[in-house]
Amino acid sequence: MQQDDERLWVDRARQGDSTAIGWLYDRYFDRIYRYVLFKVGSPEEAEDIAEAVFLRMIESITSFQWQGSSFAPWLYRIAHNQVVDTLRQRSRRPQVDIDPLAGFLIADSDDPHALAEAADMRGHLRIALGRLTELQAQVIALKFGGGLSNVEVGRLLGRTEGAVKALQYSALQNLHKWLQELRVDEGAPPTRLSPRRGKMAADPPAGDSP
Repeated sequence: MQQDDERLWVDRARQGDSTAIGWLYDRYFDRIYRYVLFKVGSPEEAEDIAEAVFLRMIESITSFQWQGSSFAPWLYRIAHNQVVDTLRQRSRRPQVDIDPLAGFLIADSDDPHALAEAADMRGHLRIALGRLTELQAQVIALKFGGGLSNVEVGRLLGRTEGAVKALQYSALQNLHKWLQELRVDEGAPPTRLSPRRGKMAADPPAGDSP
């Protein structure tokens, strides 16, 4: 689908076209759900919040103004605010769904020992995620939970594409360092990197610094 097509659907939705609203729901619901799940950890709660996001979208879309070529940053901003409000009301820390990130950081293997090691790593990853800065955590959630591009994340956070790359790189470097430290503290040897993670570590991003 071309961006021009999305613009037509959004403009129709702003006029109250129910078919266009349904098109936006179908296009973005799964992405919003994954982002929210990454933030809150509970599938049931994530589904409720995602539904609330689209109700808010319907209520607010008449006031939407184009500030770029994508509708996504505006919708993810609603999702972020909804998550913050929900967690504040619950007065608890978010239980992060780590599967998307764990699949990137932890090497795949069928070896029983490696599988046990990966299970331990997931527990360590939850701890390490809590050490990221708020901005780094947002980049990781939007990239791995929401599946946004660097350009879309930059528009949402008010950062350049280069800054987003640098934030993601520094966040992944920190996560890997903390994971290794947590394992050493428990007397375990350093774990293996996912091949994808290793490639990123070897190729730091160019561009703006955060």
